[in-house]
Amino acid sequence: MSELKQDQYWMQQAIELAKRGLYSTKPNPNVGCVIVKDDRLIGEGFHPKAGQPHAEVFALREAGEHAQGATAYVTLEPCAHYGRTPPCAEALVKAQVKKVVVACPDPNPLVAGKGVQILKNAGIEVEVGICEDLASKLNQGFLKAMSTGMPYVRLKVASSLDGRTAMASGESKWITGSAARQDVQHWRAISGAVITGIETVIADDCQLNVRSLHNIDIETVAQPKRVVLDRQGRLPLNAKILENPEAVMVMGPYRQELADLGVIQLEIQPLKMLLQTLSKQHQIYDVLVEAGATLSTAFLQEGLVDELISYIAPTLLGKSARAMFNAEFEYMAEQLRFTLLDVTQIDQDIRLRLIPTQEKV
Repeated sequence: MSELKQDQYWMQQAIELAKRGLYSTKPNPNVGCVIVKDDRLIGEGFHPKAGQPHAEVFALREAGEHAQGATAYVTLEPCAHYGRTPPCAEALVKAQVKKVVVACPDPNPLVAGKGVQILKNAGIEVEVGICEDLASKLNQGFLKAMSTGMPYVRLKVASSLDGRTAMASGESKWITGSAARQDVQHWRAISGAVITGIETVIADDCQLNVRSLHNIDIETVAQPKRVVLDRQGRLPLNAKILENPEAVMVMGPYRQELADLGVIQLEIQPLKMLLQTLSKQHQIYDVLVEAGATLSTAFLQEGLVDELISYIAPTLLGKSARAMFNAEFEYMAEQLRFTLLDVTQIDQDIRLRLIPTQEKV
Protein backbone atom coordinates (compact mmCIF):
# COMPACT_ATOMS: atom_id res chain seq x y z
CA MET A 1 0.00 0.00 0.00
CA SER A 2 1.37 3.45 -0.95
CA GLU A 3 2.01 6.05 1.76
CA LEU A 4 -0.91 8.15 0.46
CA LYS A 5 -3.27 5.18 0.58
CA GLN A 6 -2.12 4.40 4.12
CA ASP A 7 -2.69 7.99 5.21
CA GLN A 8 -6.18 7.96 3.68
CA TYR A 9 -7.01 4.66 5.35
CA TRP A 10 -6.03 5.80 8.83
CA MET A 11 -7.67 9.21 8.38
CA GLN A 12 -10.92 7.50 7.47
CA GLN A 13 -10.68 5.59 10.76
CA ALA A 14 -10.28 8.92 12.55
CA ILE A 15 -13.30 10.32 10.70
CA GLU A 16 -15.44 7.37 11.78
CA LEU A 17 -14.37 8.00 15.37
CA ALA A 18 -15.26 11.69 15.09
CA LYS A 19 -18.81 10.75 14.06
CA ARG A 20 -19.35 9.24 17.49
CA GLY A 21 -19.58 12.78 18.87
CA LEU A 22 -21.96 13.97 16.18
CA TYR A 23 -24.89 14.68 18.52
CA SER A 24 -23.06 15.65 21.70
CA THR A 25 -20.14 18.01 21.03
CA LYS A 26 -21.99 21.27 20.26
CA PRO A 27 -20.74 23.97 20.11
CA ASN A 28 -17.37 22.25 19.74
CA PRO A 29 -16.46 20.54 16.47
CA ASN A 30 -16.45 16.78 15.93
CA VAL A 31 -12.88 15.50 16.01
CA GLY A 32 -11.32 12.05 15.85
CA CYS A 33 -7.71 10.93 16.26
CA VAL A 34 -5.81 7.69 15.73
CA ILE A 35 -2.16 7.07 16.53
CA VAL A 36 -0.28 4.55 14.43
CA LYS A 37 3.16 2.99 14.80
CA ASP A 38 4.71 0.35 12.54
CA ASP A 39 1.40 0.12 10.64
CA ARG A 40 -0.42 -0.77 13.86
CA LEU A 41 -3.09 1.19 15.71
CA ILE A 42 -1.82 2.04 19.21
CA GLY A 43 -4.27 4.73 20.31
CA GLU A 44 -7.59 6.25 19.33
CA GLY A 45 -10.03 8.81 20.62
CA PHE A 46 -12.78 11.28 19.80
CA HIS A 47 -14.08 14.45 21.42
CA PRO A 48 -17.32 13.49 23.20
CA LYS A 49 -18.54 16.76 24.70
CA ALA A 50 -17.57 20.38 25.34
CA GLY A 51 -15.47 20.59 28.49
CA GLN A 52 -14.16 17.05 28.16
CA PRO A 53 -10.72 16.17 26.74
CA HIS A 54 -10.13 16.48 23.02
CA ALA A 55 -9.65 13.53 20.68
CA GLU A 56 -5.84 13.75 20.73
CA VAL A 57 -5.73 13.49 24.52
CA PHE A 58 -7.75 10.26 24.59
CA ALA A 59 -5.61 8.78 21.81
CA LEU A 60 -2.35 9.74 23.52
CA ARG A 61 -3.53 8.30 26.82
CA GLU A 62 -4.23 4.98 25.11
CA ALA A 63 -0.91 5.00 23.24
CA GLY A 64 1.11 5.88 26.33
CA GLU A 65 4.89 5.83 25.90
CA HIS A 66 4.47 4.07 22.54
CA ALA A 67 3.37 7.39 21.03
CA GLN A 68 7.01 8.40 20.76
CA GLY A 69 8.00 8.16 17.10
CA ALA A 70 4.42 7.39 16.00
CA THR A 71 2.14 9.11 13.49
CA ALA A 72 -1.02 10.85 14.67
CA TYR A 73 -3.99 11.28 12.32
CA VAL A 74 -6.34 14.09 13.35
CA THR A 75 -9.50 15.19 11.52
CA LEU A 76 -9.08 18.87 12.52
CA GLU A 77 -5.94 20.92 13.16
CA PRO A 78 -4.86 20.41 16.79
CA CYS A 79 -5.83 23.35 18.99
CA ALA A 80 -3.14 25.81 20.02
CA HIS A 81 -4.87 27.71 22.82
CA TYR A 82 -5.82 27.20 26.44
CA GLY A 83 -9.59 26.90 26.84
CA ARG A 84 -11.32 24.42 29.10
CA THR A 85 -8.48 22.04 28.12
CA PRO A 86 -4.76 22.58 27.36
CA PRO A 87 -3.52 22.86 23.74
CA CYS A 88 -3.50 19.52 21.92
CA ALA A 89 -0.60 20.64 19.71
CA GLU A 90 1.59 20.89 22.80
CA ALA A 91 0.40 17.47 24.02
CA LEU A 92 1.51 15.93 20.72
CA VAL A 93 4.89 17.65 21.02
CA LYS A 94 5.30 16.42 24.59
CA ALA A 95 4.48 12.85 23.48
CA GLN A 96 7.27 13.14 20.85
CA VAL A 97 5.24 11.87 17.92
CA LYS A 98 7.18 11.81 14.68
CA LYS A 99 4.47 12.98 12.28
CA VAL A 100 1.00 14.52 12.41
CA VAL A 101 -1.44 14.16 9.50
CA VAL A 102 -4.31 16.68 9.57
CA ALA A 103 -7.47 16.52 7.46
CA CYS A 104 -8.83 20.07 7.90
CA PRO A 105 -7.09 23.28 8.89
CA ASP A 106 -8.96 25.06 11.68
CA PRO A 107 -10.16 28.57 10.67
CA ASN A 108 -10.84 29.47 14.31
CA PRO A 109 -8.71 32.62 14.85
CA LEU A 110 -7.41 31.07 18.09
CA VAL A 111 -5.93 28.21 16.04
CA ALA A 112 -5.72 29.12 12.30
CA GLY A 113 -2.34 27.58 11.55
CA LYS A 114 -0.90 28.05 15.02
CA GLY A 115 -1.38 24.38 15.88
CA VAL A 116 0.51 23.28 12.78
CA GLN A 117 3.26 25.83 13.50
CA ILE A 118 3.76 24.56 17.06
CA LEU A 119 4.26 21.06 15.68
CA LYS A 120 6.65 22.19 12.95
CA ASN A 121 8.65 24.31 15.40
CA ALA A 122 9.19 21.14 17.44
CA GLY A 123 10.57 19.34 14.40
CA ILE A 124 7.48 17.24 13.82
CA GLU A 125 6.58 16.48 10.21
CA VAL A 126 3.10 17.78 9.35
CA GLU A 127 0.85 17.03 6.40
CA VAL A 128 -2.46 18.83 5.91
CA GLY A 129 -5.37 18.04 3.59
CA ILE A 130 -5.69 14.24 3.68
CA CYS A 131 -9.42 13.39 3.25
CA GLU A 132 -10.24 17.06 3.79
CA ASP A 133 -13.55 16.91 1.89
CA LEU A 134 -14.80 13.99 3.98
CA ALA A 135 -13.66 15.51 7.26
CA SER A 136 -15.05 18.97 6.52
CA LYS A 137 -18.57 17.53 6.17
CA LEU A 138 -18.42 16.65 9.88
CA ASN A 139 -18.15 20.32 10.86
CA GLN A 140 -19.83 22.38 8.14
CA GLY A 141 -21.33 24.81 10.64
CA PHE A 142 -18.22 25.24 12.76
CA LEU A 143 -15.96 25.75 9.73
CA LYS A 144 -18.35 28.26 8.13
CA ALA A 145 -18.91 30.19 11.35
CA MET A 146 -15.18 30.44 12.11
CA SER A 147 -14.54 31.66 8.55
CA THR A 148 -17.49 34.00 8.00
CA GLY A 149 -19.29 34.61 11.31
CA MET A 150 -22.43 32.98 9.86
CA PRO A 151 -23.88 29.56 10.74
CA TYR A 152 -24.58 26.80 8.22
CA VAL A 153 -28.31 26.95 7.48
CA ARG A 154 -30.39 23.95 6.47
CA LEU A 155 -33.99 24.52 5.41
CA LYS A 156 -36.27 21.50 5.82
CA VAL A 157 -39.59 21.23 3.98
CA ALA A 158 -42.10 18.39 3.63
CA SER A 159 -44.54 18.50 0.76
CA SER A 160 -46.90 16.56 -1.45
CA LEU A 161 -46.22 15.73 -5.09
CA ASP A 162 -47.98 18.96 -6.04
CA GLY A 163 -45.74 21.04 -3.76
CA ARG A 164 -48.21 21.58 -0.93
CA THR A 165 -47.27 21.63 2.74
CA ALA A 166 -50.64 21.96 4.51
CA MET A 167 -54.35 22.12 3.86
CA ALA A 168 -55.97 25.53 3.49
CA SER A 169 -57.02 25.30 7.16
CA GLY A 170 -53.41 24.86 8.22
CA GLU A 171 -53.79 21.14 8.97
CA SER A 172 -50.49 19.42 8.14
CA LYS A 173 -50.29 16.21 10.21
CA TRP A 174 -49.10 14.17 8.50
CA ILE A 175 -48.00 14.52 4.88
CA THR A 176 -44.91 12.33 5.11
CA GLY A 177 -44.67 8.98 6.85
CA SER A 178 -43.19 8.12 10.22
CA ALA A 179 -39.82 7.05 8.76
CA ALA A 180 -39.31 10.45 7.13
CA ARG A 181 -40.31 12.22 10.33
CA GLN A 182 -37.81 10.08 12.21
CA ASP A 183 -35.14 11.10 9.70
CA VAL A 184 -35.77 14.76 10.59
CA GLN A 185 -34.66 13.96 14.15
CA HIS A 186 -31.09 13.58 12.85
CA TRP A 187 -31.05 17.07 11.33
CA ARG A 188 -32.39 18.56 14.55
CA ALA A 189 -29.84 16.65 16.61
CA ILE A 190 -26.85 18.02 14.67
CA SER A 191 -28.21 21.57 14.89
CA GLY A 192 -27.46 24.17 17.52
CA ALA A 193 -30.84 25.76 16.91
CA VAL A 194 -34.14 25.12 15.14
CA ILE A 195 -35.78 28.28 13.82
CA THR A 196 -39.52 28.54 13.27
CA GLY A 197 -42.21 31.18 12.98
CA ILE A 198 -44.99 31.96 15.40
CA GLU A 199 -47.63 30.78 12.90
CA THR A 200 -46.14 27.29 12.92
CA VAL A 201 -46.07 27.22 16.73
CA ILE A 202 -49.70 28.35 16.97
CA ALA A 203 -50.90 25.97 14.23
CA ASP A 204 -49.01 22.84 15.31
CA ASP A 205 -48.17 23.49 18.99
CA CYS A 206 -44.82 21.90 18.11
CA GLN A 207 -41.84 21.24 20.38
CA LEU A 208 -39.13 20.94 17.70
CA ASN A 209 -36.85 18.98 20.01
CA VAL A 210 -35.04 15.68 19.51
CA ARG A 211 -37.17 12.84 20.83
CA SER A 212 -35.57 9.71 19.39
CA LEU A 213 -32.51 8.63 17.42
CA HIS A 214 -31.65 5.16 16.18
CA ASN A 215 -29.29 3.39 18.62
CA ILE A 216 -28.56 6.64 20.48
CA ASP A 217 -29.29 7.35 24.15
CA ILE A 218 -31.35 10.53 23.90
CA GLU A 219 -29.87 11.77 27.19
CA THR A 220 -26.48 12.12 25.47
CA VAL A 221 -27.85 14.46 22.79
CA ALA A 222 -27.14 18.17 23.11
CA GLN A 223 -30.66 19.47 22.40
CA PRO A 224 -30.94 22.39 19.96
CA LYS A 225 -32.25 25.75 21.05
CA ARG A 226 -35.71 26.51 19.64
CA VAL A 227 -35.83 29.99 18.14
CA VAL A 228 -39.31 31.43 17.60
CA LEU A 229 -39.74 34.51 15.42
CA ASP A 230 -42.64 36.34 17.07
CA ARG A 231 -42.62 39.98 16.00
CA GLN A 232 -46.01 40.75 17.59
CA GLY A 233 -45.52 38.93 20.88
CA ARG A 234 -48.19 36.28 20.34
CA LEU A 235 -46.43 33.19 21.76
CA PRO A 236 -48.93 31.56 24.18
CA LEU A 237 -47.49 30.86 27.62
CA ASN A 238 -49.08 27.39 27.56
CA ALA A 239 -47.38 26.43 24.27
CA LYS A 240 -45.66 23.03 24.41
CA ILE A 241 -42.42 24.62 23.20
CA LEU A 242 -42.24 26.44 26.56
CA GLU A 243 -42.22 23.20 28.57
CA ASN A 244 -38.42 23.60 28.56
CA PRO A 245 -38.18 27.40 28.51
CA GLU A 246 -34.41 27.52 29.06
CA ALA A 247 -34.02 25.92 25.60
CA VAL A 248 -36.18 28.57 23.92
CA MET A 249 -35.17 31.85 22.33
CA VAL A 250 -37.78 34.33 21.12
CA MET A 251 -37.18 37.18 18.69
CA GLY A 252 -39.87 39.75 19.37
CA PRO A 253 -40.94 42.52 21.73
CA TYR A 254 -39.71 42.13 25.31
CA ARG A 255 -42.16 40.22 27.53
CA GLN A 256 -41.56 40.04 31.27
CA GLU A 257 -43.54 36.80 31.54
CA LEU A 258 -41.06 35.12 29.16
CA ALA A 259 -38.14 36.54 31.12
CA ASP A 260 -39.64 35.08 34.31
CA LEU A 261 -39.68 31.65 32.65
CA GLY A 262 -36.01 31.93 31.68
CA VAL A 263 -36.57 32.33 27.94
CA ILE A 264 -33.76 34.13 26.10
CA GLN A 265 -35.26 37.13 24.31
CA LEU A 266 -33.71 38.58 21.16
CA GLU A 267 -34.42 42.00 19.73
CA ILE A 268 -36.24 42.16 16.40
CA GLN A 269 -33.65 42.19 13.61
CA PRO A 270 -33.26 41.17 9.97
CA LEU A 271 -32.73 37.46 9.35
CA LYS A 272 -29.08 37.84 8.41
CA MET A 273 -28.36 39.75 11.61
CA LEU A 274 -30.27 37.15 13.60
CA LEU A 275 -28.03 34.43 12.19
CA GLN A 276 -24.93 36.47 13.02
CA THR A 277 -26.24 36.96 16.57
CA LEU A 278 -26.81 33.23 17.00
CA SER A 279 -23.30 32.46 15.76
CA LYS A 280 -21.26 35.16 17.45
CA GLN A 281 -23.12 35.59 20.73
CA HIS A 282 -24.55 32.13 21.35
CA GLN A 283 -22.05 29.79 19.60
CA ILE A 284 -24.76 28.31 17.40
CA TYR A 285 -23.07 27.18 14.21
CA ASP A 286 -25.67 24.86 12.60
CA VAL A 287 -29.23 26.07 12.12
CA LEU A 288 -32.26 24.11 10.93
CA VAL A 289 -35.23 26.11 9.67
CA GLU A 290 -38.58 24.33 10.07
CA ALA A 291 -41.22 26.87 9.23
CA GLY A 292 -44.13 27.78 7.00
CA ALA A 293 -43.94 29.10 3.46
CA THR A 294 -43.51 32.78 4.38
CA LEU A 295 -40.44 32.34 6.57
CA SER A 296 -38.96 29.59 4.38
CA THR A 297 -39.33 31.82 1.33
CA ALA A 298 -37.69 34.73 3.13
CA PHE A 299 -34.62 32.64 3.99
CA LEU A 300 -34.35 31.45 0.39
CA GLN A 301 -34.87 34.82 -1.26
CA GLU A 302 -32.33 36.49 1.03
CA GLY A 303 -29.73 33.90 0.05
CA LEU A 304 -29.33 32.59 3.60
CA VAL A 305 -29.88 28.87 2.92
CA ASP A 306 -26.83 26.64 2.51
CA GLU A 307 -28.76 23.41 2.06
CA LEU A 308 -32.39 22.54 1.26
CA ILE A 309 -33.71 19.23 2.64
CA SER A 310 -36.95 18.42 0.87
CA TYR A 311 -39.16 15.45 1.79
CA ILE A 312 -41.72 14.58 -0.88
CA ALA A 313 -44.67 12.32 -0.11
CA PRO A 314 -46.54 10.31 -2.77
CA THR A 315 -49.77 12.21 -2.34
CA LEU A 316 -51.71 15.09 -3.87
CA LEU A 317 -53.32 17.76 -1.69
CA GLY A 318 -55.02 19.92 -4.32
CA LYS A 319 -54.81 23.51 -5.45
CA SER A 320 -56.41 25.04 -2.35
CA ALA A 321 -53.73 23.55 -0.06
CA ARG A 322 -50.86 25.78 1.03
CA ALA A 323 -47.82 26.00 -1.22
CA MET A 324 -44.30 25.31 0.07
CA PHE A 325 -42.99 28.53 -1.47
CA ASN A 326 -45.00 31.73 -1.79
CA ALA A 327 -42.84 34.18 -3.73
CA GLU A 328 -44.29 35.53 -6.98
CA PHE A 329 -42.01 35.48 -10.01
CA GLU A 330 -42.87 36.87 -13.42
CA TYR A 331 -39.84 35.73 -15.38
CA MET A 332 -37.83 32.53 -15.67
CA ALA A 333 -34.72 34.55 -14.88
CA GLU A 334 -36.06 35.08 -11.34
CA GLN A 335 -36.26 31.39 -10.47
CA LEU A 336 -34.16 29.95 -7.67
CA ARG A 337 -32.10 26.99 -8.90
CA PHE A 338 -30.47 24.21 -6.92
CA THR A 339 -27.80 21.58 -7.37
CA LEU A 340 -28.83 18.09 -6.31
CA LEU A 341 -26.55 16.50 -3.69
CA ASP A 342 -28.40 13.22 -3.25
CA VAL A 343 -31.76 11.46 -3.43
CA THR A 344 -32.82 8.94 -0.77
CA GLN A 345 -35.96 6.84 -0.57
CA ILE A 346 -37.24 6.68 3.02
CA ASP A 347 -40.03 4.15 3.12
CA GLN A 348 -42.66 5.62 0.76
CA ASP A 349 -41.21 9.14 0.78
CA ILE A 350 -38.30 10.70 -1.09
CA ARG A 351 -35.69 12.98 0.48
CA LEU A 352 -33.81 15.43 -1.71
CA ARG A 353 -30.75 17.28 -0.47
CA LEU A 354 -29.89 20.32 -2.55
CA ILE A 355 -27.69 23.39 -2.42
CA PRO A 356 -28.55 26.73 -4.02
CA THR A 357 -26.66 27.47 -7.21
CA GLN A 358 -25.71 30.81 -8.71
CA GLU A 359 -26.36 29.46 -12.19
CA LYS A 360 -28.10 31.99 -14.41
CA VAL A 361 -30.96 30.89 -16.62
